[in-house]
Amino acid sequence: MFLLRDDISEIVRLLEGGGIICYPTDTIWGIGCDATNEAAIARVSNLKGRAPDKGYVLLVSSIEMLKQYVTKVHPRLETLLSFHQRPLTVVYERNITGLPAAVRAPDGSVAIRVAQDEFCRELISAFGKPIVSTSANKSGEPYPPTFGAISSEILGGVDYVVKYRQDDKEPGEPSSIAKLDRHQELEFIRD
Repeated sequence: MFLLRDDISEIVRLLEGGGIICYPTDTIWGIGCDATNEAAIARVSNLKGRAPDKGYVLLVSSIEMLKQYVTKVHPRLETLLSFHQRPLTVVYERNITGLPAAVRAPDGSVAIRVAQDEFCRELISAFGKPIVSTSANKSGEPYPPTFGAISSEILGGVDYVVKYRQDDKEPGEPSSIAKLDRHQELEFIRD
């Protein structure tokens, strides 16, 4: 397998204990933690210097995991998520369960992406819960397009830095973000 230097079980134990990680996602390098652990989420907010009421993007490993936290996923969205080629984060405004206020936007919505990256899916599946995914930078600063652009302050502030894909030179970009409007039509917030 591709995980020659990272032990998924070690990362899972760390996340279960409230640890925070720096890891490659299907978009850009991110800071992550257990999306249901408010103390871990507060640590991420503190490290980023981010207002605690902004909400976070969460990563899940599959549509099945998504449905554990969003009890009614519109069929149109489910079809889109099954076939969309680029990473797509969807904002869900209702039918949300099991997620703390710390990951939600002020209006109660939550942004979730079904990870397309094999490492992320494997990690999240082994962990069994969503993981926070926020860019590995201080709030207000540009996101790091590669591992080499992550500040030493961020790297020193996490409990584990994933080794996988540190050598990638291809710059990453944030995902598209969409939601269903009141007419059940897809509205792109960021394309």
